[in-house]
Amino acid sequence: MKKFFQFEELGTNYRREFIGGLTTFLSMAYILAVNPLTLSLSSVKDLPDAMRMNYGAVFVATALAAAIGSLLMGLLAKYPIALAPGMGLNAFFAYTVILTYGIPWQTALSGVLCSGLIFILLTLSGIRERIINAIPAELKFAVGAGIGLFITFIGFQDAGIIVNNDAVLVGLGDLTSGNTLLAIFGLILTVVLMTRGVKGGIFIGIVVTSIVGMFFGLIDVPHKIVDSVPSIKPTFGVAIDNFIHHPGHVFTIQMLVVILTFLFVDFFDTAGTLVAVANQAGLLKDNVLPRAGKGLLADSCATVVGAVLGTSTTTSYIESSAGVAAGAKSGFASVVTAGFFILSLFFFPLLSVITPYVTAPALIIVGVLMVSTIGEIDWKRFEIAVPAFLTIIAMPLTYSIATGIACGFIFYPITMIVKGRAKDINPIMYFLFVIFILYFVFLA
Repeated sequence: MKKFFQFEELGTNYRREFIGGLTTFLSMAYILAVNPLTLSLSSVKDLPDAMRMNYGAVFVATALAAAIGSLLMGLLAKYPIALAPGMGLNAFFAYTVILTYGIPWQTALSGVLCSGLIFILLTLSGIRERIINAIPAELKFAVGAGIGLFITFIGFQDAGIIVNNDAVLVGLGDLTSGNTLLAIFGLILTVVLMTRGVKGGIFIGIVVTSIVGMFFGLIDVPHKIVDSVPSIKPTFGVAIDNFIHHPGHVFTIQMLVVILTFLFVDFFDTAGTLVAVANQAGLLKDNVLPRAGKGLLADSCATVVGAVLGTSTTTSYIESSAGVAAGAKSGFASVVTAGFFILSLFFFPLLSVITPYVTAPALIIVGVLMVSTIGEIDWKRFEIAVPAFLTIIAMPLTYSIATGIACGFIFYPITMIVKGRAKDINPIMYFLFVIFILYFVFLA
């Protein structure tokens, strides 16, 4: 085992890897509560049950997808990087694809499956480098920042801090409401923990906020701690079944944009996370990431597995950096993280105390972390600033990640051509320009 994971070469041991794997799990364990709430659209009232995914099934799918994905990353790429259904992509899946577009969740899962299969083909063929190089770095940064704002907006809504206002679209909610005060308490606590550099600050914030909610009677006390694992039957295999029996629902212009969005965000989020965490762990050699192809393959396979199980896109987590900071350097840490996700399956009753008001602070904080990429954009170059800004601002204002990406990718060729820099535009960007023009035509 030590030889397989190169303990001696990396200067690590079982204790460091175990602590690192546990730290990573604690840092990202919030997804076990947030993902089922998001995909079941629990915070949306008066919604037909047919539009909601089964909460228990999504919980199991989330835990299994995270366990399998982390295991693949640990064994194939041997990186201390854990995977789970991605924040931002789950919001896009639920609030844009299902709620805004009205696409059934079954079809949306088929879209995730397609994006994962395409990702695998791109990884095996080597085309991934061409696509990564075709899209300007500023637009990649803008997408990350835009998703961060979108997630934060959803978090403020779930907390009741931002509410509907017919006169000006949105307004400040009732800050005297018990549940809203609970969310504000959770936000302050999480900010304090994160500022102090506490490992697993988001997860600890959720736990403490839940306990405070139970103490003040805002949340029901669970009757059990450990119970049998919920059934995954409501979501398992639905993506394949829908793909086979209803291909006409999947192969549409609207679904093409959805699939491209799933693929695009996962593609670049994974690449960025691999480089960032590997660099932190000292695994980069001459600025080259060894086994990068295996890392991307593990991520894309995890997306396919997650879609079959019944969850949105599974991707590499930047929270893995917490585990690296705690000492993790090898893939064994990812194997440890996978083991904890398996154990979490038996603690489903505890999730009954996790309400949207409890998870809202986590969404807001994750948004803060994601929007940091805005500083990487060169705002002094107007031809870059315009598409980047439209990408960022359109996501929360239109309540759609896809629309934000479309706006940026349409305006980028326009501003660059007008600036006299048409030769700097990769042909792939022109293809995406046409795709997103068709996207808006189809919506109209």
